[in-house]
Amino acid sequence: MLTRRHFVITSAAMFSAPIAPAFAGPVSNRSKWAAYDAQVTPANYDPATSNPWGLHPRFLPQLVEANANLTPGDIHVDAVARYLYHVRGNGTAMRYGVAIARGNLYEPGVYTIRRKAKWPTWIPTKDMIERDPNIYGPLADGVDGGPKNPLGSRAFYLFKGNRDTYLRIHGSPAPRSIGGRASSGCVRMVMAHIIGLYDQVETGVTAHLYPA
Repeated sequence: MLTRRHFVITSAAMFSAPIAPAFAGPVSNRSKWAAYDAQVTPANYDPATSNPWGLHPRFLPQLVEANANLTPGDIHVDAVARYLYHVRGNGTAMRYGVAIARGNLYEPGVYTIRRKAKWPTWIPTKDMIERDPNIYGPLADGVDGGPKNPLGSRAFYLFKGNRDTYLRIHGSPAPRSIGGRASSGCVRMVMAHIIGLYDQVETGVTAHLYPA
């Protein structure tokens, strides 16, 4: 098993410092998707500089160099530094700031992204309802997609084989949580950031979630 020290060392070897600039929602909601996207995307949006959320600048999207032996298309989540890397095919990767699960709810491992969705419906898991019945019990039937939905603007669904783990990489209506530990198991991103990432990620790719 990888230790934290091993991961910190190997993470530095996989990705460099930044390169200088050179279940889908109900059909009835689809007509609203463009309006929702506009609502969560800042005016005159520039991924590298727009920051109405007050994030530390290191959590804004940045292009970085990647180790040549990494598989293009894959995702790597550095749970120590709170970064998500999407590996490109030209020796680079896009790096984004993320939040990970609080306490022991974060589950490192190797997963397959078997589904992705725009403005998905969110349904609390059985474990979430049992842990916090007062919070999640009233939401047991689910929440339709929208800017206040916990899954936010986009979601990637993580599987082990054909089994849905109920872990997601998703947008969040709480962008100020980025850089921390906040969720009930998932990896959170700024909604505008994951909108930009969404079309670059194909189903069937591997997501590596490293230990925290």
